[in-house]
Amino acid sequence: MSALFYLLGVVIFIGAILASIGLHELGHMIPAKKFGGKVTQYFIGFGPTVWSKQVGETEYGVKAIPLGGYVKIVGMLPPGAAQLADEVTVDADGNQVVRVRKSNTGLFTQLISDARAAEWETIKPEDSERLFYKMAWWKKVVVMAGGPTVNLLIAFFIFVGVFATYGNPGDAKPYSPVVSSVVDCVVPATEADRACRDSDPVAPAKAAGIQEGDKILSFNGTPFTTWEDLQEQIRANDDGSATIVVERDGRDLTLTTSTTVTARPTSQTDETLTQVGFLGVSPTFAGFVVGGPVYVVEQMGVMTKNTVSALGTLPLKVFDVGQAIVGLEERDPNGPVSIVGGSRFAGETVSEEAFPVKEKAVFLLMLIAGFNFFIGMFNFIPLLPLDGGHIAGALFEALRRAWARLRGRPDPGYVDVARMLPVAYCVAGVLLAMGIVLIVGDLVVPVRLPA
Repeated sequence: MSALFYLLGVVIFIGAILASIGLHELGHMIPAKKFGGKVTQYFIGFGPTVWSKQVGETEYGVKAIPLGGYVKIVGMLPPGAAQLADEVTVDADGNQVVRVRKSNTGLFTQLISDARAAEWETIKPEDSERLFYKMAWWKKVVVMAGGPTVNLLIAFFIFVGVFATYGNPGDAKPYSPVVSSVVDCVVPATEADRACRDSDPVAPAKAAGIQEGDKILSFNGTPFTTWEDLQEQIRANDDGSATIVVERDGRDLTLTTSTTVTARPTSQTDETLTQVGFLGVSPTFAGFVVGGPVYVVEQMGVMTKNTVSALGTLPLKVFDVGQAIVGLEERDPNGPVSIVGGSRFAGETVSEEAFPVKEKAVFLLMLIAGFNFFIGMFNFIPLLPLDGGHIAGALFEALRRAWARLRGRPDPGYVDVARMLPVAYCVAGVLLAMGIVLIVGDLVVPVRLPA
């Protein structure tokens, strides 16, 4: 049964990501068609075609490798200077045929020339006014920003639903000084999971008569509203006497005891043990911060800052994953993962019997939202072949034309993004290599959810 639920989690996650990819591509296709562009292909996945159907001038389909998708918009690359004078002939049926002249000078020049040739061999004379590169700069921005914007909107609406009902798992309220549990004895932190023994001293809170549900109002005369402040005072008390005022059943009670000194972790994230004062009570978890759309926008602003910072160190983190694959270092549990790693997280969460159904659903939703948020932000990087590279080209075109008008110069024309294809090929190669490293890492040295 556990394996079945694991598979269910994987299927849910993969299905959600494929749906996100499909919506991303619709974010490109719909405005492209709205602005009069010609879209000849809409595919989810890469590689061999599994299924396709021609509807009007667009072929819709699914390919074998579900690691992305694409839409083919005619005329992404403008003609080069040589192409403007290329030979135009008429075939046997009376149709015009543009024969693209190729250049053989230099590797990069040849790459650019070949790309233009492949692009223009599919363009028909009647497509002349529907070419993408001829669109107004702002239309190009809308078309190319449409895809990643859809991903960000998916993340936004998932966050709104989760944060408004369950709360933000990444933004917990301060712990309440209401006692959720009282330990019976003092057990060393290194043996925290074992039961009390006759030789173990009675916990100070137990000896004082503190009970579950008591609200601690003051400690040695100091009032408190948060658990963190109370905990700090308890730890600083060492083995000194303690006068504790608690509220129980609407009445204030004064209890006395002495804290004891024992080794405890310095924090939840740092397991280093330090000798501190110990009382033996646990606070009540106050829950997560709940918020609506404005709160979500604020949180996504923080996520944007953190994601931009993370993207700057992504190559180094992927290199660390490569180091972990060959056994040179441990895999960073907070490092990047691929869709394989995300699928593993989903499967482990759904198959974990200790997790309530609500927590499982929230985790899956947050995982899907997180992937969409990252995909959206990643695609805005201003480098080809990413969407941000085309957006940058369109914005540069607008600025160049505006500057020419201000100076009374002739229109400089369209920005030739084909000149950046060598950069695009290099970036694509790096992205492919990083993707392979992450996938292999998730298979060989996977990141697992904390037990």
